[in-house]
Amino acid sequence: MGKPWVDLLFIIAPPFLCLAFIAAFPQLFRDVKDIPLYWWVLLILFIDVAHVYSTLFRTYFSKSAWQQYKVPMTLVPLASLLFGIMLCSVSMALFWTVMAYIAVFHFIRQQYGIMKLYSRAEQAVPAWCKRIDVLTIYAATIYPILYWHFSGPRNFNWFVEGDFILRDLPAVRIFFSILYFVLIAVYLVKEVFVISRFKTINILRILVISGTLFSWYMGIVYFNGDLAFTLLNVVSHGIPYMALIWIFSRKENRAYAKASSFWKMIYRPSGIILFLLIIFLLAFLEEGLWDVWVWKDNGELFGVFDHFKSVPVRASWLRFIVPLLAVPQLTHYVIDGVIWRKRNDVAS
Repeated sequence: MGKPWVDLLFIIAPPFLCLAFIAAFPQLFRDVKDIPLYWWVLLILFIDVAHVYSTLFRTYFSKSAWQQYKVPMTLVPLASLLFGIMLCSVSMALFWTVMAYIAVFHFIRQQYGIMKLYSRAEQAVPAWCKRIDVLTIYAATIYPILYWHFSGPRNFNWFVEGDFILRDLPAVRIFFSILYFVLIAVYLVKEVFVISRFKTINILRILVISGTLFSWYMGIVYFNGDLAFTLLNVVSHGIPYMALIWIFSRKENRAYAKASSFWKMIYRPSGIILFLLIIFLLAFLEEGLWDVWVWKDNGELFGVFDHFKSVPVRASWLRFIVPLLAVPQLTHYVIDGVIWRKRNDVAS
């Protein structure tokens, strides 16, 4: 897709780099319940929230995307707002539960999509081998979520405490664990077959699958700490996503001669700094409003928003404020399923 070193460093390597960092400093991660502010800024603000806004460069900041997806790009934010208000009107707990499961689906589908990107050249490989790859990437992501669901509460949450529906059912947990490891064994046998039969090895696809297996298992099953979960979950998802947005948007911009000088500047190699500054600023603005009106956790970080505290916010208003602030996130989850479909343009 991009240059080989870019793919390796920003799409393939993040989960392995996170695992190496955890292995080097295990005392920071095991059973830690709270994330220090500096980690929160790095992981949540600059990666998790910022990667949501990177979607703008493949959607609302792209003339070709607007022409192709004008209807969903117009309706999805409005539908997201109305859907959120409806959920919050029932209960705030229901809103966060639904948001959590939509987010999980989005995270799972990204790993599937990246695996498929690096499987495109395997034309000679039998279909049953590709089906095993698909089953394995889904097992790598779904099993840890199931383990979490059937283990009861852990020292971390997806969004807020109680957003997942959890039950401590050891028998069910053991059943899915056996199924998981059997499928991994089948996958390993399949890889040996492909290598011996076709005398070829798709190292990038193997790294995507193994990185997903290790990062999801270690972040959710092996460790029971908020920092380990957040590091592996956020970095392994957000960094590759931003890299993909940059790579595809840059290719698309190069193909259109009428691109303005501003966009040409952004998509120069040095323009990555401006790209990041834009999404960091948008992430900071959103989180500042969340903190002032909803969370009230990091006032020392968002002092510039103190004047918003003078605006009285009644509890009944949260059913509108929370869905409004969540529109970028929910739009990202939904529109992401549209923009990455196979397209016949240059970015494909």
